[in-house]
Amino acid sequence: MLRNREIQRLLLFMGLISFTALVVAAFISSVTVALVFILSMLLIGTSLLFTRWRYRELAKLSVYLREISNGDDSLDVRDNQEGELSILKNDIYKVTLMLSEHRSLLQRDKIQLTDAISDISHQLKTPLTSMTVMADLLSAPDLPPAKRSEFTHHIRVQLDRIDWLVSSLLKLSKMDAKTIPFKKDRILVKNLIQKALEPVLIPMDIKGQSVSIAGDDDVSFVGDFNWTAEAVINILKNGVEHTPEGGAITIAYSENVLFTEIVIADNGKGIPKEDLSYIFKRFYKGKNAGEGSIGIGLAMAHSIIASQNGVIDVTSDGGKGTQFRIKFYKQVI
Repeated sequence: MLRNREIQRLLLFMGLISFTALVVAAFISSVTVALVFILSMLLIGTSLLFTRWRYRELAKLSVYLREISNGDDSLDVRDNQEGELSILKNDIYKVTLMLSEHRSLLQRDKIQLTDAISDISHQLKTPLTSMTVMADLLSAPDLPPAKRSEFTHHIRVQLDRIDWLVSSLLKLSKMDAKTIPFKKDRILVKNLIQKALEPVLIPMDIKGQSVSIAGDDDVSFVGDFNWTAEAVINILKNGVEHTPEGGAITIAYSENVLFTEIVIADNGKGIPKEDLSYIFKRFYKGKNAGEGSIGIGLAMAHSIIASQNGVIDVTSDGGKGTQFRIKFYKQVI
């Protein structure tokens, strides 16, 4: 403690004051000199003890900070007493807690990134392996023209699948980074449904499925038309895929003072109860998933809707169909 320059200056200053007081006391009496000397020693000793205690507390804070920098977040330095030192301890604890939370978030993001890379590698491995095999078969000189045409078609299908997967992952990564500027336009739900139905009308016609739409023409909400249409398309594709031939899909929409609601239901084979909690998770494929399913369409729909102050819920009964309920709230709640 005595090696600190401020302590040396404090001792010098108190020593000069004590010496001056002793000189003045010498002109009064010897008793006064003794009294001043005793008081000076007591004051100097008390000051040194207090300073020593303060430095010990600061040393504890130094040790605490070193432990925190080494990754030990279990220490608690909070002090609920009054005084600047207690306030400093509490402020340091708050900053430490904030840094710990940031570290946890970074670790979670790192794990998610690792999992995403693993999932992407797994999803790309299957079509790439398939195309490699078919490319080897295409190199055979005696391959019949019909087989050559079939293999070429399969390679094209796999390439389209890879292109859609990469495009979807890029969109999801942009939404995660919040770099997509979603528009805030007034959207008529009637026009949105018409736009979303266009890509699925042909698959529905092939399977002999019907669609019914119910809702007022003036029902609307504020959002991004194109992105919301993509979310609804993914939900409709899921319904078409899991609804048998001759099945039906119903779309109903309404509006109240709190939110605009869109309900998309089918009478397909439904989603098993154990899968309901995971269907919006990326790359998750339930028991009833199609052979070519990647497990990213519903995850993208969920991200798009959530990014526009909306929520999406799903209910399903095994063998009785599935119902997706989308709500776009009129203000943040």
